[in-house]
Amino acid sequence: MTEIILSPHSGFCFGVKLALEKAEEAIGARKGKRIYTCGPLIHNGNVTDELKEKGIEIIDSPDEAEKGSVIIVRSHGEPESFYGLAAEKELEIVDATCPFVFRIHMLVKEAWASGMQIVITGDKDHPEVIGINGWCGNSAFVISSKEEAAEIKSSKKLFVVAQTTITENLFEEVVRELSSKNLEIEVENTICSATSERQAGCLLTAKNSDAMVIIGGKSSSNTAKLYEIAKKHCKNVYFVENIDDLPLKEIQKYNRIGVAAGASTPENAIKEVISNMSDNITENKELSMDDLMEDIEKSLRLPRGGEMVTGKVHQVTDKEIIVNLGCKKDGIIPLEEIKLEGDQKLTDLYSEGDEIQAKVLKTDDGDGSILLSKKKMEAGEHWEQINDALENKTFIDVEVLRQVNGGVIAAYKEVQGFIPLSQLSDRFIEDSSEFVGQTLTVRVSRVDQRRGKAVFSRKAFLNEERQKLVEEIWESVNVDDIVEGTVMRFTDYGAFVDIGGIDGLLHISEISWGKLKHPKEVLEIGQKIHVKVLSMNNEKGKISLGLKQTQPEPWSIINDKYNEGDIVKGKVVQIKEYGCFVELEPGLDGLVHISEVSHRRVGNINEELSQGQEVEAKILEIDKERKRISLSIKETTEPPVFEEEDKKEAAPEEDTEKKPEGEIESEATPETEVEAAPEEAVEETEVAAAPEEAVEETEVEAAPEEAVEEAEVEAAPEEAVEEAEVEAAPEEPAEEAVPEAVEEETEEQA
Repeated sequence: MTEIILSPHSGFCFGVKLALEKAEEAIGARKGKRIYTCGPLIHNGNVTDELKEKGIEIIDSPDEAEKGSVIIVRSHGEPESFYGLAAEKELEIVDATCPFVFRIHMLVKEAWASGMQIVITGDKDHPEVIGINGWCGNSAFVISSKEEAAEIKSSKKLFVVAQTTITENLFEEVVRELSSKNLEIEVENTICSATSERQAGCLLTAKNSDAMVIIGGKSSSNTAKLYEIAKKHCKNVYFVENIDDLPLKEIQKYNRIGVAAGASTPENAIKEVISNMSDNITENKELSMDDLMEDIEKSLRLPRGGEMVTGKVHQVTDKEIIVNLGCKKDGIIPLEEIKLEGDQKLTDLYSEGDEIQAKVLKTDDGDGSILLSKKKMEAGEHWEQINDALENKTFIDVEVLRQVNGGVIAAYKEVQGFIPLSQLSDRFIEDSSEFVGQTLTVRVSRVDQRRGKAVFSRKAFLNEERQKLVEEIWESVNVDDIVEGTVMRFTDYGAFVDIGGIDGLLHISEISWGKLKHPKEVLEIGQKIHVKVLSMNNEKGKISLGLKQTQPEPWSIINDKYNEGDIVKGKVVQIKEYGCFVELEPGLDGLVHISEVSHRRVGNINEELSQGQEVEAKILEIDKERKRISLSIKETTEPPVFEEEDKKEAAPEEDTEKKPEGEIESEATPETEVEAAPEEAVEETEVAAAPEEAVEETEVEAAPEEAVEEAEVEAAPEEAVEEAEVEAAPEEPAEEAVPEAVEEETEEQA
C-alpha cells in the first residue's frame, strides 16, 4: 500500500491565522464601509479569491482607497509611510501585521535612529522586506547571498536582520561573510521559529520519501523554500497549489509520498490533496477518504513520541508551561526542558495565548498529560544542521562551555560536541582553559547522532583561512614592496613579522645598519613596522624581509649630516690597544686614536674609557671612499694650564734676572720634562741624553749645586732636550705605528 506522510508544521502559521481572523472580523463589522488590502492578504490564490467574494478588494496603495473606508495591514507588514498615507485618507486601519514582523520593524527603526546601517537578508521584492526597509527610510542594504554580502562596504556599524521565511543556512552564510570583512556588526536572527521548524520537518520527510508534494501558492516565498529543501533530499518533487495541479499519473508509481505545505496554505487544501491521492493511488481501495481524514484527526488528537507539535500556551508558571494541543490531553513543558539565559524566567518568555512548538517525549507523563520538550525539538533541528555542515564541509559557530581532559566541550545551540586539544588551534596549546567562554568557528569532523556525539575542529577552519590569506598575499605582494607588519616573536637569529596573515623572517642582519646582539635591542613584540620584501619562495612558503632597507645607508648620506670639524656625540662600542671605536649612529663608527684621547700621554686606554660610555668628539677627517672617520676626544677639551704654573715655580723672576739665559733654560728644562711626560719617558730621555756616568753624577744628591747645574747643562743642552722631547712622545710616529691589521679592523668596524 502506498504510504502518505504529512510533514510536521504544515499549513497556516500563527501570523497568517491572525491575519485571516482579523479579516473575518472586519468583514463582520464593516457597517457598509469598503474594505481593502494593499496586495494579497496572504500568498494563496484560493484564499484571496474567497476573501474577494466576501468583499475585500486588493489595491496597490492607500491613495486608491475610498476616503473613510477600512484598510487591512496584511501579515507581511507595511512601511512606516503607509500609516501616514492612511491617516491622510482618514482610513480605518486593521493592523494584521505578524507579531514577529512587527518586532523587526521596531528593531530596525531603533537601530537606524542610533546611526547604524541596516542590512536585510532576504528577497528585495518580497512585501515583507519592502515593509521592513520602510522603517529605516528605505536605506537598507538588501542581500540574498553571501556573494552580495561580500560587496558591502560601510563605515557605520551594521545591524543585520532576516526576512522571517528565509533558511537558516542562508542567514548564517551572510553573517559569516560580513564577519570576515572585519566590519563592526550586530546580528539579530529574526527568522520565524515556525519557519525553521516547518523547514526542518520538510527536510526529514523528504529524506524518508520516494516523492514529495509541496502544497502552496506559487508566489509564496516560504513555500518556495520548502520546495528547494525537498529537492536537495528527494529526487522527485512536485509543486502544486491545489488538487487541479496534482500529477496523479506521475506520483502513483511511488510507495512513500511526503506532503509539506507552506505557511499560507489552508488546512482544507492540504486535506483535499491528501484525500485525492488516497482515493486514486493507494492499492487498498477499501480505505475511504473519511477513513484517511479520521486517521489524520487521530494523529492530531494524540501525537506520538518524537513528533513535533504546535499548540497555544494555556498557562505559564515558574515551573512549567501548559499547552493546549487541540486534542484530549494538554501538553506540559517542564522548566528543565526549556533553555533560559541568565536570570530569565518562563514568564519572561511566554504568556497565555502564545503559539509554541515542542517535541513529544511521552504521550502520558503519569498525570494524564503529554510530556513535551522545547530543548529536544531544537536539538533535533540542530543535529540536522550539524549533519548538513558535515556533508557540505561548511563551518558553524560553537560556544566553548568547559575544559575536559584532552580538549574542551563546545555547544552548537542545543547540541554539545568535543574539540580535541590538537584541533583547538594551529599552534601548540598547553592549557585549553583560555578558550572557555569564547565563540569559535569550527568544521564538523565526525557525527554520531545515535550516541549524541559530535567532534569539531577549529584548526581546520584556521588552516583554511590561513591558506586563503597566503594565496592573497602571494598574489598581491612582490619583491621590493614596502609593507606594514607586526612583530610577533623573537629568535636569536631574527624576528618574525606578520604582514597580513603570513609571517616573514626579518633576519638580525637586516634589522639595522649597525651590529645587534639580539632583535629586542631595537624591536618590541606587537610593534608596527614597515619592512621591505627581499625575497619570496612560493614553494616553501617563505618570505624574507628587511627593515634597514627602508632607511638610507649611513655612508651614502654622510656628507649631508657630518663635516670635518663638527663636534658629535657617540657611544664607545669597542676598545683596542691603539684606540676605541665610537658609534655615531647605527652603521657609522669612528676611530679615536689613543693619542687623541687626552692631552697627556695615555698608556692604558681602559683606564680612560669604558665600553658603552657616551662621549663627545671632534671629526678630524672623513674618508668616504675607504669608509673611515677619524675622531678626537682631546680636541673637545681645553689643554691643562698646570704646566705654565709649574714653570713659573721652577724659575722665579728674581733668579731669572741674575742668571744668564742659557742657565735659566738648563735649570727649567728637567723639571718641565718631568711634568710634561710620564715617568718612563723621562727615564728614556735621560738615558738618551747623557751617558751612564753623567746620569749617575746627576742623580747623586750630595753633589754641590754648581756641579749639579754643570752636569745638567752638559747632559741636556738645548738641542738634546728638544730631541729628547720628540723621542719621548712623538705624535706622528704614533699614527704610523698603527699596523695594517688595525686599519683592516677599523674598516670592519666602520
